[in-house]
Amino acid sequence: MPAAPRQPERGSPSEFDPVPNQGPTDAWSDAELLSRHVAGDRDAFGELFRRHRGRLWAVAVRTLANPEDAAEALQDAMIKAYQAAGSFRGNAAVTTWLHRIVVNACLDRIRSAGRRPTVPLPETELRSADGADPAASALRLTVHRALAELPFDQRAVLVYIDMLGYPVDEVAAILKIRPGTVKSRASRARKRLASRLPEFDPARAGAQAPHRPPAGNPPERRGVEPGTTDDHGPVREEGGR
Repeated sequence: MPAAPRQPERGSPSEFDPVPNQGPTDAWSDAELLSRHVAGDRDAFGELFRRHRGRLWAVAVRTLANPEDAAEALQDAMIKAYQAAGSFRGNAAVTTWLHRIVVNACLDRIRSAGRRPTVPLPETELRSADGADPAASALRLTVHRALAELPFDQRAVLVYIDMLGYPVDEVAAILKIRPGTVKSRASRARKRLASRLPEFDPARAGAQAPHRPPAGNPPERRGVEPGTTDDHGPVREEGGR
């Protein structure tokens, strides 16, 4: 096992930044990259993060409804994943493990603030994602505002299923709950949103989920190098989170 990396100052270059997409890393599986990281490969974790950063960012920004908070939560999650990689035993897919850590980091951020976030994504960001379509921009803004008002457990389920298109069984694995619980949380969340967003109303025939935008990537955040943090929260996974 390599020595634990030092904790850098914010704003400094970091191995956490995505590595160039080149060399044999393209052929390695997620599990192989994680094993190589544990063995001391300085590029392996960066490549693993590069592969999954878009989806992980999408989960963080939609559950926290604030890009700055989401970026901080994703940073915290990847620090924990980097540090806990040696404890990963392969009982779940690496991507499932990463998603659990991100969900926990988002929940930790909400708890540390002592409140449920209600600040939506900036309207300018939502509008730019839809180009010049003002109707689509307005819908996206309404969706994000409504999501921010949901309890975290319902919000996370709805983001995975209705916005990112994950199947129920995979969401259950990520959150470590039963598929039936995923369905019931999604149902309650849709009912809460139905008054403001008819697209979510389960009573409407042919109801459709909102437009699923591209996952995108988090804003650049240099100065992120894995360190240590105590684990806590309701979703636990091998490797501590």
